[in-house]
Amino acid sequence: MPSTDTFTGYLGLDANSVNGNLVKGTFNPKVFSDDDVDLKISHCGMCASDLHTLRSGWGATPYPVIVGHEIVGTITKKGKNVTQFEIGDRVGVGAQVLSCLKDDCYECTHDNEPYCANKVYTYNSKFENGDSSWGGYALEGRYPASFCFKIPDELPSEIAAPMMCGGITVFSPLKRNGCGPGKTVGVVGIGGLGHFALLFAKALGADKVYAISRSDAKGADAIAMGAEGIIATQTPGWNTKYARKFDLIVSTANNSDMPLGEYLTILKPGGRFVQVGLPESPIPQFGFGPLINMNVHLMGSLLGSRKEIKEMLEIAATKGVKSWVTCYPMEEVNEVLKLMDANKARYRFVLTN
Repeated sequence: MPSTDTFTGYLGLDANSVNGNLVKGTFNPKVFSDDDVDLKISHCGMCASDLHTLRSGWGATPYPVIVGHEIVGTITKKGKNVTQFEIGDRVGVGAQVLSCLKDDCYECTHDNEPYCANKVYTYNSKFENGDSSWGGYALEGRYPASFCFKIPDELPSEIAAPMMCGGITVFSPLKRNGCGPGKTVGVVGIGGLGHFALLFAKALGADKVYAISRSDAKGADAIAMGAEGIIATQTPGWNTKYARKFDLIVSTANNSDMPLGEYLTILKPGGRFVQVGLPESPIPQFGFGPLINMNVHLMGSLLGSRKEIKEMLEIAATKGVKSWVTCYPMEEVNEVLKLMDANKARYRFVLTN
């Protein structure tokens, strides 16, 4: 059974909640353990995952739910086993709050915790004892300390918060697939995730970075984020012009009608295409010709390891990576949900307490 402790947050009660119908109320967090911390939440970024979950777009959501997994707050309580933090420390929490961390788990012992078979997500998930996990659209939160991360002093909370999911979701595939000097990198989709991919690709030292979008409407923003330019896929012949140019493409696209076959043709032989966006509908079938003829790799990626999150935060602090954010008070969450669903974020909304 969950604890009898009472926290306050903004609950989604049904699929209509995505239309700005979250209800402020109380919830009972997981039973407090010696390995947990309680946070006073100061900031929570808004992710497309929140929308998908609120409307049951990825499958039936077990309501009530509190979404939000780009959390920054200060520790107000800690269990006796928590030695890495002190009361008052400012920490971040991302989209994953637990994995088994057992010595016989290959993923957990090889810095690959997002792929542990027993992972627990920050919301819409269950702990081993059956307690529900609750996200960051709230005033307080309770999370295992093993998946909390000290925020460097150089990073303001509103800058750090959206990195806890949006940032690490693209940092990990960039890092794991060789983004760095000598590489040409493409980023499909210039939204919340895509803007981080441009920022971190440049921070990791890629020679050239290009934004890839349907139109060039966000071209000026992409260049300001470090891109050489923007490739508009609505322009005839775009894929011919850029054939065999890219070592790595990270796709944040959330639409099922993406021209996947054409994307593969602009990779160099041996190049890698990594999909991180998760459309609610399957993509149409595509021919295997480009995959085989170009000897390219088609891959997916989910979140990032604890080691990668720490590295990402340090790189952001030392190289001055700044999230492009607009902040709103937490109590305005329903209005901001509507703005986000209308694709108005440029490029991340952050709720503040």
